[in-house]
Amino acid sequence: MSFARRVDPSTSYMDNLYMHKFAAPSSNFAARRFASDTQLFRYSPGPYNGEYAHMGFTGASSAAFQSSFCSQQASLKPYNATDGQPPSCDAAEDSPVVSTVSQHYSQSVSESQSSDIEVEFDEDDIRMKLQELEHALLDDGGDSLFEISQAGSINDEWADPRKNVLLPNSPKESESSISCVVSNSGAARTPKQLLFDCATALSEYKIDEAQVTITELRQMVSIQGDPSQRIAAYLVEGLAARIVASGNGIYKALTCKDPPTLYQLSAMQILFEICPCFRLGFMAANYAIIEACKGEERLHIIDFDINQGSQYITLIQLLKNNANKPHLRITGVDDPETVQRPIGGLRVIGQRLEKLAEDCGVSFEFRAVGANIGDVTPTMLDCRPSEALVVNFAFQLHHLPDESVSIMNERDQLLRMVKGLHPKLVTLVEQDANTNTAPFLTRFREVYDYYSALFDSLDATLPRESPDRMNVERQCLAREIVNILACEGPDRVERYEVAGKWRARMTMAGFTPCPFNSNVISGIKSTLKSYCNRYKFDEDHGGLHFGWGEKTLIVSSAWQ
Repeated sequence: MSFARRVDPSTSYMDNLYMHKFAAPSSNFAARRFASDTQLFRYSPGPYNGEYAHMGFTGASSAAFQSSFCSQQASLKPYNATDGQPPSCDAAEDSPVVSTVSQHYSQSVSESQSSDIEVEFDEDDIRMKLQELEHALLDDGGDSLFEISQAGSINDEWADPRKNVLLPNSPKESESSISCVVSNSGAARTPKQLLFDCATALSEYKIDEAQVTITELRQMVSIQGDPSQRIAAYLVEGLAARIVASGNGIYKALTCKDPPTLYQLSAMQILFEICPCFRLGFMAANYAIIEACKGEERLHIIDFDINQGSQYITLIQLLKNNANKPHLRITGVDDPETVQRPIGGLRVIGQRLEKLAEDCGVSFEFRAVGANIGDVTPTMLDCRPSEALVVNFAFQLHHLPDESVSIMNERDQLLRMVKGLHPKLVTLVEQDANTNTAPFLTRFREVYDYYSALFDSLDATLPRESPDRMNVERQCLAREIVNILACEGPDRVERYEVAGKWRARMTMAGFTPCPFNSNVISGIKSTLKSYCNRYKFDEDHGGLHFGWGEKTLIVSSAWQ
């Protein structure tokens, strides 16, 4: 079933927002994504098809999906650099976490000790050896990827998005869940306890112990269970991927931002639609933009990650009701390949927004800039003195490496460049978590708390059997979890920061906070009443915090 299909032109965009818990599986939301009679989109909860079929996320049997997955991941095992031969794929049969890892490592150590052959190390090898020595001398508990991951290499076929993306013997969709196991002391251990035991073992480089725990966990968790079961299922795959150094390959294979076909929503778009915290984060940014630019005749918005244009669909529809609509010009920046992509590319998004603006009576221009963010210069953005300039950062800045990754510090460098453009307003929407500089074990705790709350919140929006929920969790949330837990250095790109750290960065770049006015806050509170009462909203230091229960998930802020 397609995610988007032609709908009754009489249906209004706001009539079918998916807000209420456990609506019927056939319910639709965000029905009128585009008001054009040629570009009408309806979201409906059917499984992915089309181009996503090759990733194993169709309605095919779960057994086939898992079987295909196991055969792919077996090839990702590290192998002994001394013999130069990758291990056989059959080696994964007896150990779901590839027990041969420790055997190869032990063999490598013993051979290196007994051999008289002189070995030359390249720069990466020397750096890794120095890190090992530092860990041994200082026992600093840092978050550098432990040494066995350097013994192997990522199989190139994992960069191919056609491959399946779970790990061997990963939790089956059809498996029943077991609540706990019994330890040697006779005390029962829950999946949560086992997860933290495993993470602790990895932080102490006790690989064999971690492998045993992962084997136990895989018999206990299910990606179709309750939220605690599902989060455990994906966390255990992140830990296993860390052992075999396959996180980067899995992250690249899951392209959650790309729609499967021209008339379907990407998994990331679906997440933005079904999770109120994301929707309200965008809404707060849009309200701030409209308030800041009242009375302006021309408005220019620069966006460094426009995604599929979801935020601007709502913005254009808000402007439709304004008596004095400004001329709206949007500049979207993305890498050159994405700009030209025929499905979901930046130019295609621009054409859709142009059609929507025409239907809403909003004067509109769209310009796509094909460049990597680090290569963008002010002249490429074509800022004009006659326009009120707004720069929007929505879930983008955390992807840029900061000073902890590279001396280039692209994150702060971009903020300083934007400050030099003298914008009237800068909007920032980001996840509220510390997955950037925290050492591994602290980062694992942060991931557990953050994604447990997020998984819980999805249960309040979509029924547990919803294929939409499963697709979002597999292709967006699992992708992020694996990257945060299994990758290090430049490969770890999901580097969230807490609101206080973002405030410090913005202040150091020369920006001052621009608190949301009472109209914006009252509008947010009114909208929030349509959702489950466990969704929370708070204002702190001028930022708007959206969360589930006691956990803040998303923070929106505005700066001048």
